[in-house]
Amino acid sequence: MLLGTLRFISKGWVNDLYIQPQTYFGYLGFEWVKPLPGSWMYLPFILILLCALGVLLGYLYKYTAPLLFISFSYIELLDKSNYLNHYYFISLITFLLIFLPANRSFSLDVYFKKCSDIRLVPTWTIDILKFQLAIVYIFAGIAKLESEWLINAQPLKIWLQAHRDMPVFGSLLKQDWVAYLFSWFGCIYDLFIVFFLMNKRTRPVAYSLVIVFHFVTWFLLPIGIFPWVMIFSTLIFFSPSFHEKLLSKFNWKHKEESIVLRSNHRLVVALVSIYIVFQLFIPFRYLLYPGNLFWNEEGFRFSWRVMLMHKEGTATFYVRDSITKRETQIRNSDYLNKTQEDQMATQPDMILQYAQFLKNKFKDSTFIINNQTYKIDNPSIHASIFVSLNGRPSQLFVDKNHDLSKISYNLAHRNWIEPFAEK
Repeated sequence: MLLGTLRFISKGWVNDLYIQPQTYFGYLGFEWVKPLPGSWMYLPFILILLCALGVLLGYLYKYTAPLLFISFSYIELLDKSNYLNHYYFISLITFLLIFLPANRSFSLDVYFKKCSDIRLVPTWTIDILKFQLAIVYIFAGIAKLESEWLINAQPLKIWLQAHRDMPVFGSLLKQDWVAYLFSWFGCIYDLFIVFFLMNKRTRPVAYSLVIVFHFVTWFLLPIGIFPWVMIFSTLIFFSPSFHEKLLSKFNWKHKEESIVLRSNHRLVVALVSIYIVFQLFIPFRYLLYPGNLFWNEEGFRFSWRVMLMHKEGTATFYVRDSITKRETQIRNSDYLNKTQEDQMATQPDMILQYAQFLKNKFKDSTFIINNQTYKIDNPSIHASIFVSLNGRPSQLFVDKNHDLSKISYNLAHRNWIEPFAEK
């Protein structure tokens, strides 16, 4: 979190993604979360830096842990066009850290006697982290058990082709069999790596695979720091003696007066059970909707479908006067940054949000056609959108006949999206 946030700031992404945009695509139910004005948007990122450092060092942990979760989640809730699975993962982990005694050993809080050193902790405080990592891996593996990934090797065929000019390995990466090898290995790896990490005899080899797998994905795919997060997080599967041996290199050992931490058993069981049920249900909610998941994206987010599709869209929006039927074409780049424009063109909920933004933008405004000025009293918003999924030819995604500004943004099935035609 510390390094990732420094990288985010240094690349100018705070300004590009959270200060410059004219509109933001909030999550359903969280549209009330708004950005701070202007350069004040750097404040939550500075807060993340300070809190990440506090959690890292175990200093003022009871304050820095919840503030880390709140500040990071606040940024994530501002605009879904920046959504990534590993950002969701970080929000979950920072939420769990609020309730874990991660500052009760080898920390500044212990050093400055702000809390007692702990020798033993309840098993659930370790197992809940193992569970969260297992959810990411196993559900990512389950999501790969479909024809696009295993039979068509998509979207890896597309992504690996981008590296065909790479020295040494380029000639290999453009071969179809390499895409199939990566697809099948990735599926098997995600499905079973956790079980090998849990077994003492297979753990060293399994962790070596973790390092190799995530290094290769980091090298070939633009997924930021996520591979490094997973490489270091999976150390949680190693035994206590392994970690104590590492810490001994810092001349650390438990103090003689260290204690055993205990939990309210019934309350813990109830809360952990609720959390587990929630994590198991969310990835399967797509089953409540008909149609192609990658096309409609109903239940796609928060389901650990990591790098499973490649979508490109062309969205042409029109503002039409409901009375005169005169219309003008909108240049999306006038209102959206590049990331927003690309994501909006293929994601139905963002299309509706953008349509509502345009309706509010052009209500009671004027536009010029053939040197004549016309006032729009009650604009309707229409769009002709074509989308390509995993390298297929573009096909109609949204028909221009729909007035998108009249369609409610909710969890109902999106029957205004054109059916997916397998080609």
